[in-house]
Amino acid sequence: MRCLLTTAMLASALSGPVPAWAQSNLAEQVYESDLAICNGGKLSAPAREACVREAGRRRDAARGGPPAEVNMTTPDGRATVVAPEGAAPPASPSDTVPSRDGRANVVPAR
Repeated sequence: MRCLLTTAMLASALSGPVPAWAQSNLAEQVYESDLAICNGGKLSAPAREACVREAGRRRDAARGGPPAEVNMTTPDGRATVVAPEGAAPPASPSDTVPSRDGRANVVPAR
């Protein structure tokens, strides 16, 4: 019910002649509100994940569509990563740290 109300508010707010910055700001506020509902601890993991995807889909729709995807090559040239435009570049091997047991490389959060 809350998601329907939020979507209706967003649609009515974005339908009139509103500056682009206001639309983006409103879309972001609605997205953050939707995420708070999704992460409220009342949903099972699959339902929460679906809720988060739906919140992102609505934000992308309010912004005119999802961001463009670009191909980025990793610094060592061994892989191509498809990421949203403006995303941080892929980590280089020097950014990674081996796990304690040595079976994996851990990429630090950016």
